[in-house]
Amino acid sequence: MNLSGVVYACIGIAALGAALLPRLLGRLPISMPMVFVAVGALAFGLIPALPSPNPLEQSDFTTHLTEACVIISLMGAGLALNRQVGFRRWATTWRLLGITMPLSIAALALLGTSFLGLSTASALLLAAALAPTDPVLASEVQVAEPSLEGEDPEEDEARFALTSEAGLNDGLAFPFTYAAIAMSLSSTAGIGSWLPKWLWLDLGLRLVVGVAVGVLVGFLLRKLFFSAPWEGLRLAEHAEGFVALAATFIAYGAAELAHGYGFLAVFVCACVIRSAERTHGYHRVLHQYVEQIERLLTVLILILFGGALTRGLLDGIGWPEIAVAAAFLLLIRPIAGWLGLMRGRTGPRERTVIAFFGVRGIGSLFYVAFALSHGSFVDGQRVWSMVALVVLGSVIIHGVAATPVMSLLDQRRRARAIRKFGDPSKAAGTAV
Repeated sequence: MNLSGVVYACIGIAALGAALLPRLLGRLPISMPMVFVAVGALAFGLIPALPSPNPLEQSDFTTHLTEACVIISLMGAGLALNRQVGFRRWATTWRLLGITMPLSIAALALLGTSFLGLSTASALLLAAALAPTDPVLASEVQVAEPSLEGEDPEEDEARFALTSEAGLNDGLAFPFTYAAIAMSLSSTAGIGSWLPKWLWLDLGLRLVVGVAVGVLVGFLLRKLFFSAPWEGLRLAEHAEGFVALAATFIAYGAAELAHGYGFLAVFVCACVIRSAERTHGYHRVLHQYVEQIERLLTVLILILFGGALTRGLLDGIGWPEIAVAAAFLLLIRPIAGWLGLMRGRTGPRERTVIAFFGVRGIGSLFYVAFALSHGSFVDGQRVWSMVALVVLGSVIIHGVAATPVMSLLDQRRRARAIRKFGDPSKAAGTAV
């Protein structure tokens, strides 16, 4: 068999599928991630000659591939948001970050130690990796694209909350990932050997630097895009979409060099760029470009993920692991989400949707790959298996539910807007 020919043909078919599937699936309760995970599982199961995609054996490749996909997705998420940043305007997001995510981390870490028998460091890593909502695989329940002049700039609260949460929650996931790494490297030295450094560096300085770099890079780039003194430098006039990659990599690289959180810097940079000339068509050009790159990378990762599932990534999974995964997806995140959003600006239906659709995905794969390559975890294989199981469960459960649930939410919102205002265009700001 000509293996290289098979690989190139599969890449071409996958790329074509990435373009066609969102249109072909339409309003069916089947998501693109579900299809490509299945394709990967079949391909690697039926063609033994394909190299193993097991992330434990390809840790560096896994880390960098998932890292690239996440930062590109974060740029797209930030550019898509139409709502200006503000304490009250983003109140739902702050609740998800300040209440829902810490509750999720605490509950899952407790289950990891008490029910699964993981070490404290491994349980904390598992919780930190699975707590953040994924900016990549949650696209079906997130804001679609930037609005242009003449279009309604308001997002519905559910899509806005899930998009902004996915963009910012890495700023909390990374500190706890670093805590798990520090704990794994100093298991016999006690908490005092790593806690002070973690508090001022990982929980404090890195967050501040990430936000600061994102603001600075975003401000400089938006000046270049929209108001450079020389017209030839005003890239917004030339519709160069690939510049979005430049913004992504500059923000990420600068933040990492300054020992800040690059994920956070990229999303903040995108929000700052988006805040200039909010209805300018260049925002949509940038967003569409990164969305296409993100989709290609996502397809590749999902196929490899499906292949890893058939090549032993789920070895050792038993009923305790399945019970914890189900509890996290169906109980812990929904309950924590509901508690975080109580007495907020969301209606009961929106609150339920936001709480339920905490999609887990490629970001979780990155955190585990990153931590295992920097720490010393005795339960590394089990952590990978658990994360893979939860991501697979999220792909299936949320993939089946996303289209019908969001369609029903939109219908209810339009009906309520018609009853209240006589105008369905006001539905975006109507809580349901």
